[in-house]
Amino acid sequence: MVDAARARKIADRIQQIVAELLERRIKDPRLGFVTITDARITADLSDATVFYTVFGSEAERADSAAALESAKGLIRSEVGRQTGLRHTPSLTFTHDPLPDNARHLDDLLAEARAKDAEIARKAQSAQYAGEADPYKRPDEDGESAENADDSSDRAGHSAT
Repeated sequence: MVDAARARKIADRIQQIVAELLERRIKDPRLGFVTITDARITADLSDATVFYTVFGSEAERADSAAALESAKGLIRSEVGRQTGLRHTPSLTFTHDPLPDNARHLDDLLAEARAKDAEIARKAQSAQYAGEADPYKRPDEDGESAENADDSSDRAGHSAT
C-alpha cells in the first residue's frame, strides 16, 4: 500500500500528463474543447479515474468521450513512461458533472435574486392594511392607566 500523499502526487502528475497529451499529441477530430478537472488513483495505484469536462453540446460531449476511449492506450503508455511506476494504472475517463451543477445553482440564485428584487419593488409602494401600528400602548388610553391603579390596589390588599 502507498501512503495518501504519494497517491495524491501521482494523481496530480497523471492529470498533468493527460492534459498535456490532449493539448499537444492527440489530434482526434472528435475531441472537442476538453478540460481535465481532476484525477484520482486508488491506494494500490492500480486504477486511476480522470475527470474531464467538455464545452459544448451533448453530441460534442459524446464524441469527446469516444475520442478519449480510443486514445486510452496511448495515454496509458505515456502515463506509465512519465511516472516511472512499475505497473501502470488502468485509466477510466469520467465526465465531471461539477461545472453543470454549478451552472444550475447559479441559475437558481439568479432566479431567487430576481424574485427578491420584485418583492422589494412591490414593498416600496405597499401600504398598511389597517393602522400603521396596530398595537395599543398603555400611555395612549385612559383605561390602561385605570387598570394599572386597580392592580396596585390588589397588590396592597394582599400584602396586609
